[in-house]
Amino acid sequence: MDLDQRNTQLSSSYTFLQRQVVRELDRSGKLKSQKDETWDITPLEGSPYRRLVGRNDQPLSPEERQREQEKLQRSIEERRNETGPQRERRLAEWQAKQEKQRAPIKELPDAFDFTLAGEEVIAGRPVYVIDAKPKPGYQPKSIATAFFPKIKLRLWIDQGDYQGARIEMESLDTISFGGVLVRLEKGMRLAIEQTRVSDQVWLPKRLTLDASARVLLLKGLRRELEFTFSDYKKFQVDSHVVAAQ
Repeated sequence: MDLDQRNTQLSSSYTFLQRQVVRELDRSGKLKSQKDETWDITPLEGSPYRRLVGRNDQPLSPEERQREQEKLQRSIEERRNETGPQRERRLAEWQAKQEKQRAPIKELPDAFDFTLAGEEVIAGRPVYVIDAKPKPGYQPKSIATAFFPKIKLRLWIDQGDYQGARIEMESLDTISFGGVLVRLEKGMRLAIEQTRVSDQVWLPKRLTLDASARVLLLKGLRRELEFTFSDYKKFQVDSHVVAAQ
């Protein structure tokens, strides 16, 4: 957990491309629609900036590209003209968001029983394979971890860096969010793959989610999400983002 926190701090200094695909399926699993977008994620004055750069593996049209460049230019000017308190507030909000997202990790040792299932090799590096099942009697400490008793995990932990090379999660029961507004069905699967970059940091490589859900207990949805991350580059302290002309 301590190494994961350090890894998170190092990861904030990298630029990368994020491709996200959302597939809507019918009850039989047949594809109904697909949305495919690619985003460029770059540190901008201390916090990330997302810029749309492609759809369906194709560059944006000249008109869309111009709009994205104009939005980037406005953001550059706004952030560079911030007062001290404004900048501190923006960075504090970003940091708080990061901490909220990673807060559940702190409860993992209390929430699960871990068992060494074996050893494997991923991308030429030896890993421990660890199974995690809900610990009997565990009481979640926050809304963010309320679903822990209803999932199981399998972790592939790098033997050298003790980072998660791969993480898989499966729901053991229906999981509700917002009371009964959204319910994810039993059997939901989430998989996260990470890769070692610059012999320094572990960064996301691929994330997939296969879930069936009911919204307001009325509409049945089947959705697949796939995020892939590529083209990692170290963003130097003295680098500056500029809008293309």
